[in-house]
Amino acid sequence: MLPWRRALRALAAALLMTGALTLTPAATASAAPAAASAASSSSGWNDYNCKPSAAHPRPVVLVHGTFGNSVDNWLVLAPYLVRRGYCVYSLDYGQLPGVPFFNGLGPIDKSAEQLDTFVDKVLASTGAPKADLVGHSQGGMMPRHYLKFLGGAEKVNALIGLAPDNHGTTLLGLTKLLPYFPGIEDLLTTKTPSLADQVAGSPFLTKLNEGGDTVPGVRYTVIATKYDEVVTPYRSQFLEGPGVRNVTVQDLCPVDLSEHVAIGILDRVAHHEVANALDPEHATPTTCLS
Repeated sequence: MLPWRRALRALAAALLMTGALTLTPAATASAAPAAASAASSSSGWNDYNCKPSAAHPRPVVLVHGTFGNSVDNWLVLAPYLVRRGYCVYSLDYGQLPGVPFFNGLGPIDKSAEQLDTFVDKVLASTGAPKADLVGHSQGGMMPRHYLKFLGGAEKVNALIGLAPDNHGTTLLGLTKLLPYFPGIEDLLTTKTPSLADQVAGSPFLTKLNEGGDTVPGVRYTVIATKYDEVVTPYRSQFLEGPGVRNVTVQDLCPVDLSEHVAIGILDRVAHHEVANALDPEHATPTTCLS
């Protein structure tokens, strides 16, 4: 069994390899956005010359999770989708002053406004009338604010959430992630609005879930793992309403041991389900060998 702690440490090691820790010199930190953009575009995503094909007519916007960023969250999934012929884009959101590289920490309603602006940019670039959204953790929940309150439902065909905290979690669950991201532990003693917004029962989540989980015209898919140690109980991630499909990866592959981080970063079973949700008319069975 691959313990979740080992998976988180593996992610931290991947972050170290990018050379973009919060403890880097200021010059390096200021260069990080340009380096991230170059890394993603060289791997085939965030290519603003890409035009959607007839087979895949909608661009895919990837929305990272808390403490994530537009590159490291998607080093596996973005190229996976590009190879399948999608125009793929990712954004950084929820930045806090003085905290480089680690994002998704600002007020979630303001992050949704950043998503709104980014989707408009992608649609203008591609000429597509609508996009599909794929988000991990907070990135699977935050877009629901955009869809419900910022007019996003007119611009989005589908929202696919990987381990989204749709109904919140405990602050303890969120802070379990902190020791595995070097330089972030100090945030425990600073103001991190998104952590407060994600706690079950917060004013943000109460407003988000009032009147139902979904909005008309958007297809929703939630992909969860029963080994999630951050968003618990894992079934709280699931949505109710028309056009919803809730998936537990262990129902598709019983030996899948992915936890909260791995299901978004590494899990090919989950990524195959993302591809199926993006193109349900051509979906293929998801197995342990997907």
